[in-house]
Amino acid sequence: MTDQQNLARLTFEEALGELERIVKSLETGQQKLEDAITAYERGAALRKHCEEKLRAVEARVAAIVETEQGPTLSDVE
Repeated sequence: MTDQQNLARLTFEEALGELERIVKSLETGQQKLEDAITAYERGAALRKHCEEKLRAVEARVAAIVETEQGPTLSDVE
């Protein structure tokens, strides 16, 4: 299984938790340079994954609100 497939399986909360651990680890400055770069790359991928999950949830919420309230004024302008 590739890293991308593993990433896709993570929930938002799991990805955010891992990202927080990576940030704390990088902030200590105790890693070797190559390890820090690898961690940074993983963190960037996790951030992107979290942003995609949030966009999907925002779209779902917007669809629910629109369905319940009908079109908003901004929809007709």
